[in-house]
Amino acid sequence: MSTQFPRYTEETYVRNSQKGLPADSILAAQQIINEVRTDGDKGLNACIQRYEQRSADRLFVPKSELQAAFLSLPSETQSVLERAANRIRQFAEAQKSCLHPLKTQVDGGEAGHFLAPVKRAACYAPGGRFPLPSSVLMTAVTAKVAGVEHVMLVSPSAHKIMLAAAWVADADSFLYAGGAHAVAAAAYGTQTIVPVDIIVGPGNKWVTAAKQLVSGTVAIDMLAGPSELVVLADHTANPAIIAADLLGQAEHDPDAIPILVTCSNALINAVEKELETQLTKLSTAAIARISLTNGGSILCSSMKKAIQMVNDIGPEHLELQGPEAENSVNALTNYGGLFIGAGAAEVFGDYGVGPNHVLPTSGTSRYTGGLSVFDFIRVRTWLELSDTEGIRTLIDDTVKLAEAEGLSAHAASAAVRRKDQT
Repeated sequence: MSTQFPRYTEETYVRNSQKGLPADSILAAQQIINEVRTDGDKGLNACIQRYEQRSADRLFVPKSELQAAFLSLPSETQSVLERAANRIRQFAEAQKSCLHPLKTQVDGGEAGHFLAPVKRAACYAPGGRFPLPSSVLMTAVTAKVAGVEHVMLVSPSAHKIMLAAAWVADADSFLYAGGAHAVAAAAYGTQTIVPVDIIVGPGNKWVTAAKQLVSGTVAIDMLAGPSELVVLADHTANPAIIAADLLGQAEHDPDAIPILVTCSNALINAVEKELETQLTKLSTAAIARISLTNGGSILCSSMKKAIQMVNDIGPEHLELQGPEAENSVNALTNYGGLFIGAGAAEVFGDYGVGPNHVLPTSGTSRYTGGLSVFDFIRVRTWLELSDTEGIRTLIDDTVKLAEAEGLSAHAASAAVRRKDQT
């Protein structure tokens, strides 16, 4: 077979763990950030000319142009964008409905929290090989549902469908710039750009490096690596569907990682044959063939071992196909997005069935999840103590702990609130 889709066993496969960004990418991103931070619009314009190789005659695309781009699309394309945005919006609204202000009784009074969205967000949408209006919708719609006051779409692509998607998402502005220089401008501001509070969305290694470097000055969602799909399948799964899904992942770019985990050698054989057949009809076969070599099939001795393998990989996307695989949901602990059953293709997640497609990669799902309204909302706690009798024990405990730490002013601050203090 001419298609190279490596074969592994549970003993021979080594998880593609997060290795960190290349040092040269971080150094280059830092130099770009310094230039924009120091020179403002002048530095940003120079970077646009240098790295995007185009005129920087304007930084922002006016909203009227976003609307015009939308109206110029065929009505069918307009409807598709609107339906996708509505599905993303409905899911984000359902997520937001899980959040509520809190008030609870504590010794001597009440405590709780308020919920408040950040004021300004930058939503990055890559340019890359193809326009990605889905990334515009996934980030900007979610931010708007969270209640962000100003959502700035940031992209090196002014493709008509990207502008149209920004209009459908109700983005407040569109910064026509990409790369580390756009991240720097969003984080630190320039003479014409107001700095934001959070930067979200996927990008190339320079964008990711820049996000890492500005994190702390602003919030970020995550550091995204190559896109991943793991299909966990039992012997009953349909090899044609599995192959189609693996290729859907593989065509993203040459660094994508498509993986099949199964206990069935016969299924592996059948999937390999399907991959070759389907590749002959695929316009993006050249990219997909490269990506297939990054992944492969992993033959496990039992479903228990297969589940352990999947949890160790912690993939961005995880599909479960076949009854035995589908019944393992509760045993699976690490993944960005879960797709249960042969009908739940990962590509439906890419294009806005509801849950967000900005997801953790490279095993980082062990400590973080995908983009959601929660990323844009701050939880601010409060405390009100008005019952001086009720806080007597609290005062005593605070004094003792402060004295144990050697912080006498802390102890005095609590002690002065004793009712019998003179």
